[in-house]
Amino acid sequence: MNRYRKQAVALAYGNNPTPVVIAKGDEELAERILQEARDHGVLVAQDPQLLQLLSKLEVDQEIPPELYTAVAVVLSWVYWLKGMRPGDEKRTDQASW
Repeated sequence: MNRYRKQAVALAYGNNPTPVVIAKGDEELAERILQEARDHGVLVAQDPQLLQLLSKLEVDQEIPPELYTAVAVVLSWVYWLKGMRPGDEKRTDQASW
């Protein structure tokens, strides 16, 4: 495996009970995923170990329980940066996070 290959995995949580893989890809597709995130103000975390584990999942697959803690760390970082609290992602009265 090329250690320098560009990869990306996008997760959605929102109204899902568990975060779900909504996109993943290598090289050009990874760059398009990252550009879409930037274009929509989505924060991007870089965690090579978590990326490696998440990239094994299929699109539309919920993250498995063994990744809950690692993903929760990323989500807590996002919440902190956006001034959110756990549960805010489930609120329907917010126009956009």
